[in-house]
Amino acid sequence: MADAARRPDRIDTAPRFTEADAAALNAQYSGASAQDILRAVLKDGVAGRVAMVSSFGAESAALLHLVAQVDADAPVLFLETGKHFPETLAYRDTLVDALGLTGLVNLYPDKAALAAKDDTGLRWSYDPDGCCEIRKVLPLADALAGYDASITGRKAFQSETRADLPVFEVDTSDTAGRLKVNPIIGWSKDDIEAYMTEHDLPRHPLVEQGYPSIGCSPCTSKVAPGEDPRSGRWRGWDKTECGIHAVPGADGDELPPGFEPAF
Repeated sequence: MADAARRPDRIDTAPRFTEADAAALNAQYSGASAQDILRAVLKDGVAGRVAMVSSFGAESAALLHLVAQVDADAPVLFLETGKHFPETLAYRDTLVDALGLTGLVNLYPDKAALAAKDDTGLRWSYDPDGCCEIRKVLPLADALAGYDASITGRKAFQSETRADLPVFEVDTSDTAGRLKVNPIIGWSKDDIEAYMTEHDLPRHPLVEQGYPSIGCSPCTSKVAPGEDPRSGRWRGWDKTECGIHAVPGADGDELPPGFEPAF
């Protein structure tokens, strides 16, 4: 009986999660640390089968280090779009080795889709949404089909579209009721810097060159002092997200059921 009393609350994950489930988790873990949230998700199973999604970008080392402390074998999904900076790919390998992460999974775009929809490799230059769909959204959707939740590294300070995100939210990019977990959503830039300094974590080499937010090389530019950290992403386009994080009412809106993107 004592063991039963100590057992953490769990939510039935079949059929996955509702908005009420997400609200209950947010209430249960209100004020919890990132470490406690990750322990609940990765060890106690409150979100079912979970994978982390990482860009291995400017601030990724902090969350990857936190995950490694809880479960170094956790699946870490990386979208190998074919358009990354060489520095990002090298940084990925450096962090995986340094943190002892054993669950890295590189996700690639479908070759047939690339041949049919982006044979020149230049779709980013005239249709960045279509390029992201082929190289990020679809590969990740396929990979996440086997999971109940994903862990993201989004932070409220990064942009207006992320300012009010909760720790637990229902993924609006599909109809499967999958959760997204944002364990460091409340961390400030200073918090991340302090954590990386405390743990002597490797830095992405492009950050000191003026890239505070790093995505694919054709669609990432330097950011001037005082600008939004993500202003260098898709500069000149009415676009703030690649599409894997749908934002209701913004350019990342989820697609209606049955809608097929026109590439």
